[in-house]
Amino acid sequence: MVVVSHQAALNDLFMIKTCKSSSTMFTGVPEVDLSDPEAKTLIVKACQEFGMFKLVNHGVPLELMNNLETEALRFFMQPQCCKDKSGPPDPYGYGSKRIGTNGDMGWVEYLLLNINPDVLSPNSLLLFQHNPQTFRCGVEDYIRAMKRVCCEVLEAMADGLGLGRNVFSRMVREERSDSCLRVNRYPPLMCGVEILNGQNLIGFGEHTDPQIISVLRSNNTSGLQICLTDGTWASIPPDHSSFFVNVGDLLQVMTNGRLKSVKHRVLADSTVSRLSMIYFGGPPLSEKIAPLASLVSKEEESLYKELTWREYKNAAYKSRLADNRLTFFEKSASQ
Repeated sequence: MVVVSHQAALNDLFMIKTCKSSSTMFTGVPEVDLSDPEAKTLIVKACQEFGMFKLVNHGVPLELMNNLETEALRFFMQPQCCKDKSGPPDPYGYGSKRIGTNGDMGWVEYLLLNINPDVLSPNSLLLFQHNPQTFRCGVEDYIRAMKRVCCEVLEAMADGLGLGRNVFSRMVREERSDSCLRVNRYPPLMCGVEILNGQNLIGFGEHTDPQIISVLRSNNTSGLQICLTDGTWASIPPDHSSFFVNVGDLLQVMTNGRLKSVKHRVLADSTVSRLSMIYFGGPPLSEKIAPLASLVSKEEESLYKELTWREYKNAAYKSRLADNRLTFFEKSASQ
């Protein structure tokens, strides 16, 4: 049962029934060693079947990952009045519970940092003004490492698809790349609250990532789930030393649906906090995105209309978290 004194707080958050299968850890997501000569083939196969894979031997020191986690936790442990100086998100900066501007809620607090020099974010600047230099250094070191990993994965992926290695990675490498870093903290459930039998609080609701790919690292707390092809939800075992790489919507468009952006969510169902750090590899805002001609056979048609990342990003911000934003850019939608 839910303790009555906390009922009002829980009313603001979604609760979902969780079937037995989703609480069992799913070990079917492929593991890819980035140094393996067969990595390019394994990456493509995993992205076709699951829209996700686990990346090991990625070359990012565990110490670098732990440093940012420590600095992020130091920020989140501040009094609320101090954290609020870096928010509300615009959309960048500090946010809590409210995910976006369209009513989505979650049991989460977060930092969203943009690394595009063309996007000025007063709240991001305030974040670093009110926090130690070690935090800024930790963020910058992590972003550099993630950009390298992101590009290496995209180059292997392009190679596996028979494309030029730089077809995808050049967009992330560009100085005006609209990539961003998100740090999510899912606090322990409130003291005295017992979740209704068979239900969980949603930490972050179901969605696909809109960018090209995302590279996620979390601590050893579970909660991440992906939606399998049969519609069931599968819990992914955490691994603080590895990364989970997700296909984003733009990659699905460019591959004409060969690679699928994976629907995923996070459940807050533990007594310890979960902290995740996600690097979203995105193109410049003006980049034109369309199915690549070399990936559309003579027997096929392009499934999506040409769009710019700015157009798609604006559509994403105007939609609900669980909406299928690609629907609005399918060619069949205009016929």
